[in-house]
Amino acid sequence: MGKRAAGKRAAAAPRSSRRRRAGRARGSGGHRSLGRIVLGGLVLGALSLGAGAALAHWEGDGDPTADEGARAAAPDTRGPEGPAATPSPEPGAPTPPSPSPPRSPSVPASGSASAPASAKPPTGSSPPAVPHSGAGTFTTARASGSRAGTGTLRRYRVQVEDGTGLSATDAAREIEQILAHPRGWAAHGRGAFQLVSEDADFVIRIATPRTADRLCLAQGLDTGGELNCETTEGVVVNLKRWMLGSPTFTGTPAEYRHLIINHEVGHEIGIRQHMGCPGPGKPAPVMMQQIKGLKGCVSNAWPYDEDGRYITGPIVP
Repeated sequence: MGKRAAGKRAAAAPRSSRRRRAGRARGSGGHRSLGRIVLGGLVLGALSLGAGAALAHWEGDGDPTADEGARAAAPDTRGPEGPAATPSPEPGAPTPPSPSPPRSPSVPASGSASAPASAKPPTGSSPPAVPHSGAGTFTTARASGSRAGTGTLRRYRVQVEDGTGLSATDAAREIEQILAHPRGWAAHGRGAFQLVSEDADFVIRIATPRTADRLCLAQGLDTGGELNCETTEGVVVNLKRWMLGSPTFTGTPAEYRHLIINHEVGHEIGIRQHMGCPGPGKPAPVMMQQIKGLKGCVSNAWPYDEDGRYITGPIVP
């Protein structure tokens, strides 16, 4: 009995040994399978990461050449001299004021190229104040000019009553331009004129209404504080007419000054009689006393029209 147990144990021993070897064999095989799984997972992960990086690079960067081309094709919205972008101010810093747009340059109004006193008052403004009387003394313009026109030369000087605020030199230059105008006497052979400061053949005086009345009355002419006149010494211009023009004249005071000079100098060159209106709607002759009424004519400041025709009318007895 004991032998059988021992035999059995002996016989059983190899089976147990085989089980342990089989167990070890099975355990070794399991480790190898797990290693293959882990290795496969690592390889798969590496491939996935590589593919993802490649995909991200393809979607994010794209073709660098095409991107540069797109940037080159994009228009630059800044001007060639446009300002750089202004950085955002720091918190709490004062906001700089916005730059004001540049002012447009002012465009001067068209009109006579005369002295500042020639400007017509702007619409809605008050006319310049004209003194009724002055000192009774005169300042001679220290100016001279070149000869204008053909024919008999007449030299003239210009004087302005003291205290009027009018520049004698500016007035002289304006009168010089009037007498040299292409529609004036000189341009059509009716005489030549030259501005001088001394040794003049006649004098053009601009005087306050009271002084003008006194000078004209000395020649027997009643100007009533409103009119101009021609004397043995030359021309007396009422400052009121020089500065304000005439209520019957449709142009500016600067244009009316052409009429004053052309009318009075017309007397100087020998036209002693006044003229009337040649017909309704026609330009009034400069030798017409337009301040007394136009009689249907249109006010006019020049002896000749734009075609060089002399503007005349019936003689007023």
